[in-house]
Amino acid sequence: MRIKANGITINYQIDGPDGAPWLVFSNSLATTLAMWDEQAAALQDSYRVLRYDQRGHGATDAPAGRYPFDRLLADALGLMDALGIKTAHFAGLSMGGATALGLAERHPERFGRIIVCDSPCQSTPQSTQQWEERIAVARQQGMEALVEPTIARWFPPETVAKNPPHLDKVRAMIRATPVEGFVGCAAALADHDYASAISTVKCPVLFMVGEKDAPAPAMRKLNEKLPGSRFVELPGAGHISNMDRPAEFTRAIRDFLGAG
Repeated sequence: MRIKANGITINYQIDGPDGAPWLVFSNSLATTLAMWDEQAAALQDSYRVLRYDQRGHGATDAPAGRYPFDRLLADALGLMDALGIKTAHFAGLSMGGATALGLAERHPERFGRIIVCDSPCQSTPQSTQQWEERIAVARQQGMEALVEPTIARWFPPETVAKNPPHLDKVRAMIRATPVEGFVGCAAALADHDYASAISTVKCPVLFMVGEKDAPAPAMRKLNEKLPGSRFVELPGAGHISNMDRPAEFTRAIRDFLGAG
């Protein structure tokens, strides 16, 4: 389904019973709401699950230009407003994880529990340079040139060697990402910082990361800086940890959301 919000048309999907607590999932760069298929299927018995394609991805509009990261926060809030959702739990991975933490900092009254996955939630001079290099590749060579390098970064070598079915699903999502959407969101990732305000967060937070994902040390530090937050490291998982370890990932979410 599609709806107008924050000046663009956003693609979304809802699963689960009317009246159940809302749980929103926000996708990573170069993926779509389909990255959450297994979580939505497993959690729709207890939650009203909303998934959406972030700006520039999937069937959501992909305006030209560089996107400020705060615009991605505004998209999520705009979608919730358009659908009449007053409060929700919110989970995101990578770009979606930074979206989740930013929303918790800026709009705590709209959210119950926050799940931040596989994201350091801030750029660094090194990561900014890397994003600018990837933007140049996308513009000059198209998304196909980014498919295998991205797979190699996102998944451990032993996973890539085994080539399980979810890798081809991710390859297809990367390949189909509009160049303008990739450029816009990569620019947002090249210039954002929600980590430095971590101590201001009042919502309960779960930090979850793949054991073999590069942001794992940074996320452990975020957990240490936010008293009362939880930290879960998924054994053997890489960057797209929910697809590498779907059962364990989903169980951690269910346990966290069900906590008193």
